[in-house]
Amino acid sequence: MSGNSALDLAATVGSRRDEPIDVLASPADLERWVAECDELPDRVTADFETFESALSLREAIYQLALDRVFDRPFDRGSLKIVNNTAAGPVPTIKLSDTGLHMSGDLLAVLSQIARSGIAVLADPHACLKECGRAGCTRIYLDRSRGARRTWCGMDECGNRVKAAAYRARKRASTAPEGRGGFRH
Repeated sequence: MSGNSALDLAATVGSRRDEPIDVLASPADLERWVAECDELPDRVTADFETFESALSLREAIYQLALDRVFDRPFDRGSLKIVNNTAAGPVPTIKLSDTGLHMSGDLLAVLSQIARSGIAVLADPHACLKECGRAGCTRIYLDRSRGARRTWCGMDECGNRVKAAAYRARKRASTAPEGRGGFRH
């Protein structure tokens, strides 16, 4: 959804400024999230220590992405976490008649995610944006023509914003003008 596995990991906490919603509450949640990501090995197990490492990586990536969006110097502590994680083992890839197969443990997955984050954060041409819907704090990679994308995704945020705008226009067009007067 965000256009990058590292940004997708950062997006596992929604509404960060209001009432944060964390979809990774347990190691099992992390295992399911990894399995749903196409570019990551799909069969990993998470112990509590590696789960905590994943959460630290997630927060570091989010901080660095925010720094990039707001054109600030990178947070040094977050840089250290991402760079150290990227230096870990990498997944093994194999090509077969059925396509690409990737395997590795959760440490390899986290290393792959950190590397993906480094690639997008270091790319001076990558257009990172924060979603334009109030309350959504997802950061996404805008690859649209002219970099005019406004929301992290049309299904979740774009439709909500458009529906709210439609309801507001409809209320405004049916509301009486002034005190007791009607529209003419």
